[in-house]
Amino acid sequence: MPVTEEQILQSLSQVRDPELGRDLVSLGMIRNIRVENDRVFFDLVLTTPACPLREQIVQSARQAVAQLPGVREVHVTVSAEVMRSQALQTVLPGVKNIIAVGSGKGGVGKTTVAVNLAIALAQTGAKVGLLDADIYGPNVPRMLGIRQTPDYDEKAQKIIPLQAWGIKVISLGFLVGEDQPVIWRGPILARALQQLLFDVAWGDLDYLLVDLPPGTGDVQISLAQLVPVTGAVIVTTPQDVALYDALKGAATFERLNVPILGVVENMSYFICHHCGKETAIFRRGAVEAEFSIRGIKFLGAVPLMPEVCEGGDLGLPVVAAMPESPAAEAFRKVAYQLAASVSVQRHAEIAEKKA
Repeated sequence: MPVTEEQILQSLSQVRDPELGRDLVSLGMIRNIRVENDRVFFDLVLTTPACPLREQIVQSARQAVAQLPGVREVHVTVSAEVMRSQALQTVLPGVKNIIAVGSGKGGVGKTTVAVNLAIALAQTGAKVGLLDADIYGPNVPRMLGIRQTPDYDEKAQKIIPLQAWGIKVISLGFLVGEDQPVIWRGPILARALQQLLFDVAWGDLDYLLVDLPPGTGDVQISLAQLVPVTGAVIVTTPQDVALYDALKGAATFERLNVPILGVVENMSYFICHHCGKETAIFRRGAVEAEFSIRGIKFLGAVPLMPEVCEGGDLGLPVVAAMPESPAAEAFRKVAYQLAASVSVQRHAEIAEKKA
């Protein structure tokens, strides 16, 4: 007698998503079960295409069904659906999650991290946008190698974002000369951010990353007031002066009721091109330890390598231009952990509403 759908669901209900801490069935990740004699087919729908535990979850699900009596083959079709924020849907239709990328101080490579994380997420199949909200120093156009000016849709009265390396991009740098300073006060900054958010035809996006200015000023406050932000990523280097400013940055987001998705340690170590040896330039371990004390996830460390800096200057992000490099691999790992944090945050919000 062929195995039944009930038996398959019962078996799969024993498999848990390690990040979310719940079983695949109650999470709604198992769909379209089909049995053909001794062969079982089903869809496994992950919460993000950038799932860091994808292979582990797929293998566990396949093994759970394969052990059922009468099952000879198990065929799993894997896809992903990024969860949508209902609150965000009402103010920015089509955008499922907004991720703020901030730092306590300048010079820590925040924009470099934002650019490469956006591209890394897009490379997994996610729909990604990048908003350059670093009003005083909009460097995203240069780092992506974009020199055009965006078009304007008269009918929809929306700016059409430019595209590069698989992501949609908008920046004040497209509209202001590269060598022209931006000398604006708080109210003007808030209006500029509002336009970059709402007057752009973003379309459908799984993730919209917002590259913020360094520090804890008007733009950070305005972003939290304008839209429900899924969470923030804090970028720092291992230096104490950067670390403690980063902790202040994290505290600012928490006061603005923006969850912290994690911290990225940029320029963490140097890898010798000749011998491949890792060398710590600054004190290592302090960033992870300090943020862990505060219950904030360590998303990963990115090495200091010449190709990262050179790629940014030339408009060739390392994740796209040198995908096999250690730096690109580090950025991808951080992007996967970030995507997992977004999924965890979304499920926590749902659980809180049900409670």
